[in-house]
Amino acid sequence: MNRNKLYGILLLACFLGFIYLFLNHFYNNGAYIDSLCPIKNVTGYACPSCGTTRAVMLLLQGKITDSLLINPFGIIVAVIMTIFPVWVLTDIILKRDTFFTAYKKTEGLIRKPWLAIVLILLVLLNWIWNLYKNL
Repeated sequence: MNRNKLYGILLLACFLGFIYLFLNHFYNNGAYIDSLCPIKNVTGYACPSCGTTRAVMLLLQGKITDSLLINPFGIIVAVIMTIFPVWVLTDIILKRDTFFTAYKKTEGLIRKPWLAIVLILLVLLNWIWNLYKNL
């Protein structure tokens, strides 16, 4: 993937995520909108990322512990949605490639089998936890 395509996809994803959070908060009074998760809608069972929106909403309310208990991925998503667009826009304005370089290094690191296995196990553990909590 080239730099411009990555930056475009990332900015679009973050923008859509902010719109979803805005709609969820202001048009639903902060209540959670019914699940958009196709896995949960088809099977009735939570996927590994179920609860992420609720976790981000709790973070916005300052309820860090509650956010972690709903889904720890919420903190990761909140950090990504906060830092990445600023970083990418800074790269675009200053005509630099610092984010793209960091992305390529991270991609290379994740391709190492031992780290990929650890990350997959963390996702599976989170999924089991979501099923246990009956999200």
